[in-house]
Amino acid sequence: MGDRRMIRRLLLAAILTVPAGTAQADEQTFLASLEGDWVGRGSVRLRADSAPINVSCSFDTESAGPALSMRGSCRGLIVVSRAISADLRFDGRRYRGTYVGPKGGRSRLTGARQGNAINLAVRWAEPVNGDHRANMVLRKVGENGMQLTTIDVDPNTGNRVATSDIDLRRR
Repeated sequence: MGDRRMIRRLLLAAILTVPAGTAQADEQTFLASLEGDWVGRGSVRLRADSAPINVSCSFDTESAGPALSMRGSCRGLIVVSRAISADLRFDGRRYRGTYVGPKGGRSRLTGARQGNAINLAVRWAEPVNGDHRANMVLRKVGENGMQLTTIDVDPNTGNRVATSDIDLRRR
């Protein structure tokens, strides 16, 4: 009986390991498809209740296995430029990482991929729009497009507002 139990445990462990390894490989392939130099335009709101500012952005994105690193900047109002970065890692189940936005501070990211989008919960380092929470979506659009969107809640109205919406094309 002991041998049968051991064989069952080994088979169960092998079965449970295969999907995790497959998921890891799928995520590595997806992240590798986001690698490159990106440029684009969009809009950013400094606060959820403010008017959008048109921006132009550029990012350098690198992948290494289950990890993705984005470094770049966005310019608005002709003279204002802000560095932006994000680092994500897939741990076999979820994405986790950090985001450093225009206001600085290392914010936490956690989430999962659905199709061509990585949907992330943001935990801001400092309160933004009255709290520490927002959502961010990194979406692959076709072979040479990427969209970055951040959605927050306007504390005055309770409505969800896109505080950044940037469309990028591979250079």
